[in-house]
Amino acid sequence: MKRKLTAKQKRFANSYIESGNATKAAIDAGYSKKTAAVIGNENLIKPYIKSYITERMKEIESDKIMDATEALQLLTSIARGKEKETVIASTPDGVYKTRKEADLKTRIIALKEILKRFPDNDQLLKQQVRKLEADANIAEFKAKMLTGDTDGIDKTVILDDLEGDQDERNKD
Repeated sequence: MKRKLTAKQKRFANSYIESGNATKAAIDAGYSKKTAAVIGNENLIKPYIKSYITERMKEIESDKIMDATEALQLLTSIARGKEKETVIASTPDGVYKTRKEADLKTRIIALKEILKRFPDNDQLLKQQVRKLEADANIAEFKAKMLTGDTDGIDKTVILDDLEGDQDERNKD
């Protein structure tokens, strides 16, 4: 038979879960400050209070920790561009926050993470990811060329992507 906690013991246990300090939890629950340290330690020894704390901790952990399904759903929403990220822009008029879809590189990373979990993934998906990577590299190259920021651009990567795409088309 499971023993029911008194209201004070329940307050103690809940406060202990929040703070991790038995003396503080005892004071918060309404026990005397003079005896709080002793009562706090005694309460932690009582099996029914310990059991309550353990059960509550399991409930809390299950709510806080993402399971595999939830992780895949999040990765999928990022890959599909449904998940928005906050972008902060500073202008002479002030600072502005906007929300936008994840960029192509972030979406590609999400796709790769999803594909890692499916070892028997097909070649079509791999080719789609390669094409997205090439598109992202080309878009980045064009953006840097438009802004005049050509320092640090590895043109060989872009050329390799373009040649790789051409080789793939020639195979078909």
